[in-house]
Amino acid sequence: MNKKALWNISYGLYIVSTRYGNDLNGQIANTVFQVTSEPVKIAISINKKNHTHELIEKSKIFSVTILEKETPINFIGKFGFKSGREVNKFEGVRYKLGGSGAPIVTEHALASIECEVENAVDVGTHTLFIGKVINGEIYKDGEPMTYAYYHQVKGGTAPKTAPVMEEVPKKKYKMYRCRVCGYIYDPSKGDPENEIAPDTLFEDLPDNWVCPLCGATKQAFDPLD
Repeated sequence: MNKKALWNISYGLYIVSTRYGNDLNGQIANTVFQVTSEPVKIAISINKKNHTHELIEKSKIFSVTILEKETPINFIGKFGFKSGREVNKFEGVRYKLGGSGAPIVTEHALASIECEVENAVDVGTHTLFIGKVINGEIYKDGEPMTYAYYHQVKGGTAPKTAPVMEEVPKKKYKMYRCRVCGYIYDPSKGDPENEIAPDTLFEDLPDNWVCPLCGATKQAFDPLD
């Protein structure tokens, strides 16, 4: 089987959030899709190892924030490469509690959807949670973030627990991969969000430069073979 065929499937980039008691958590997800229209239901795929999975199983509620295309990569990294068991991901982030009690991230959001879980399907490493939509809101007009844009333009990578396969980009210069989160520094793209111009070699990055996804230092990067 040629697994590269899977790279042609389109994905968005979302924040899935939930709450159980006083424990709030959210994570980046790219597998969110509508499954019925009457009543409106959507499905999300969440890795069983994630704290979000544990909380959704208990609370039976979740929200989905649809991110705008301009969302900074470090904002994505906060929800995608840090564990809610160790940090409060909502600290310093604009959010509100929905009618179900689930937190809804409103920062860098085009829209949000709030759901109550009606069914859960075990698909091996992940669970497919099927939720009945109880509310939806639009915050602004704009173009949504796609996984392709996040990967190709912003240089982002998928967390190890994501349900997608990762493609290693073709290289023009010697590239470096972060051992912590997998972010690949591509000199041809630089790091514009942190004022690093394209065609800046890794060796020429300032000593205080850190991974835009997880905040690791330059010492956490290895040359990409």
